Amino acid sequence: MQAMGKYIFGIVNNGNTETFPLDGVVQFAVDSEDAPDGADDTSDCGQAYTVAWRDISAVVADAPIVDYRVLPKDSLACLLVRHQQVTERVMAKHAILPLRLGTCAANDEQVRWILARGYRVIKDTLQKAEGLVEMDVTATIHDFGSFLRDVSQAEEIRQLTQSLSRMPQGITTEDQMKAGLLVKQHVDTEKQQMLFQIHTAFNSLAEDVRTHDLMDDRMVLNSAFLIKKDRQEDFDGQVEQLNARFDDRLDFRRVGPLPPYSFHTLEVRVAHFEEVDWARRQLGLSDDFITADAIKKAHRRVALTCHPDKNPDVPDIEKKFHDMGRAYRLLLDCCRAPSRAQDEEGFHLRELNSEKYAILVTTLG
Repeated sequence: MQAMGKYIFGIVNNGNTETFPLDGVVQFAVDSEDAPDGADDTSDCGQAYTVAWRDISAVVADAPIVDYRVLPKDSLACLLVRHQQVTERVMAKHAILPLRLGTCAANDEQVRWILARGYRVIKDTLQKAEGLVEMDVTATIHDFGSFLRDVSQAEEIRQLTQSLSRMPQGITTEDQMKAGLLVKQHVDTEKQQMLFQIHTAFNSLAEDVRTHDLMDDRMVLNSAFLIKKDRQEDFDGQVEQLNARFDDRLDFRRVGPLPPYSFHTLEVRVAHFEEVDWARRQLGLSDDFITADAIKKAHRRVALTCHPDKNPDVPDIEKKFHDMGRAYRLLLDCCRAPSRAQDEEGFHLRELNSEKYAILVTTLG
């Protein structure tokens, strides 16, 4: 039987107590063998609600505590839809800072602890994301067969095709590979030119852009644009203009407005004392109270001794450099979690040792 906990959708910038009905929201399916006591085939508490700490609140709902990283694809897809539907419902009233898909806490008290430990990062990120929304746009080639035929008319490809057709021994596998590679190069060049035109059209509207992986050969664009809320109408107008400019060559699809998933998603993770102590030793820090300034100075000093470009003949130098970077990022994340002892940017290793672990809140965007 799986225990029930609190699924955290995101964080809003006020400390008010609110509820959000979940009628019409996709329910998250639970395997019957793992269902918590009293649950049926779905888990739906009927409403999401806020858990406040100071002037910020987490939007949560009851959910089974499971390892969301190993969910079956169908369950993961269901969770993704539910996550998006709830955050969009909250967006009708508030700007919401999203948390990474699958973020859970044991209870309301632990939710408040997460808000407290991540308060500095959360407030800083809320300020950066204020008044901004994400718009996701894809563009796919309407008729890929026609597109390939047009590309094949390029002079370089035509000359190669003609020369191969005159070969007395016929076309070999190597010749076919050579021709295929040339076609691919021209296809990629054509798609890059279209992509450049599209991104140029959005430059004056977007505060930032994240380019995601293309799903197949037909796709030219798969990008997230961060824009001001009051520019949504202008953005939609630009999509329509691009659609007209490319006529029947490209099909555009726009999704949004969304929370800034691609730019300012928060991640909650646990750093155990042993891991933080390892990181401290990697940078040669010995003081119990570790400040951000000391971490940055140690990072600059140690980087000179293990940079692969400066030490090309040292065995395993790439691993040492990677470990040094990982230690640096972990220690800085610990600094951003407020210490109960003092407010400056730093932390007591002794205090962490007494707690055995630290909850860290960091940004993925």
